[in-house]
Amino acid sequence: MATTAAAVRAPERRRRPRYTVGGVVFTIVTGLVFLAFAVICAYPFYFLLINSVSANDLSAQGDVRWWPIGFHLQNYLEVFKLPGLPAAAMVSVARTVLGTVATVFASAFLGFMFTQQRMWKRQLWYRLIVITMYFNAGIIPIFLIMKTLGLTNNFWVYILPFVVAPFNIILVKTYVESLPASLQEAAEVDGANVFQIFFRIMLPSMTPILATVAIFSAVTQWNSFQDTLIYVTDQSLYTLQFVLYMYISQAASLALAAQQAGGNIGSVASAATSQTATSIQVTVAVLAVAPILFIYPLFQRFFVKGIMLGAVKG
Repeated sequence: MATTAAAVRAPERRRRPRYTVGGVVFTIVTGLVFLAFAVICAYPFYFLLINSVSANDLSAQGDVRWWPIGFHLQNYLEVFKLPGLPAAAMVSVARTVLGTVATVFASAFLGFMFTQQRMWKRQLWYRLIVITMYFNAGIIPIFLIMKTLGLTNNFWVYILPFVVAPFNIILVKTYVESLPASLQEAAEVDGANVFQIFFRIMLPSMTPILATVAIFSAVTQWNSFQDTLIYVTDQSLYTLQFVLYMYISQAASLALAAQQAGGNIGSVASAATSQTATSIQVTVAVLAVAPILFIYPLFQRFFVKGIMLGAVKG
């Protein structure tokens, strides 16, 4: 028995990886390089955060670089008091949620349908959608179309133009083609129609690629402000990003107004917390970025699998 156990353990010992000096050095250097890239990517967000909670007079002078100095949260309390911010936040949340749901569903359905041989003029419709990735009519023609359709000063101008996204449709189509054809064939043998196959068979199998599409769509919807600038003049439809953009461009005048409203600016305590252009800019930037930073990790585990399977066929 002892001989047999030793014989079984011998191959296990031989299969253990042998560490060489070159391999260890390569692993350490690679880890340090990736760590450096991670720090480079994370530091701008960290810089915004520490400056938003540091003494405003020091942050305005550029003295806050590595850790907070004179910690306080007054900047966030003041920024939340800016007029129009809560309503704009609700508009942004609504457009992000509705726009993401609409885009994900349209991308899933069209990506699935473009894999169906029975679809009438399938190749023609697919090429017409893909060609829009390369040709654009321009801002003025698009604005005239939106105005003709009654979408200017309309909440749906944030949703409808983003529903059909060619890149997302290509990802979903390629992903569906990578799934076993036997799934659909078995459902067809059982008498399922196209909609039953899509909702009951294919849609539950698309979770990784749909999570990827959801990330792309949510980030696009949340960060978009140019459509507000072009199509919307009704202040009740302003998005958070557009309002923050205006506040950043008007940071100096807003800081002066906040200081005048605060009173007793000459004291030491108020000098550290009185609003400056820099304090408003960094605080507004943190508020704009924070939601995406919290949401992205929830979908990260689907992201790599979805983007890889949706980008490579076979």
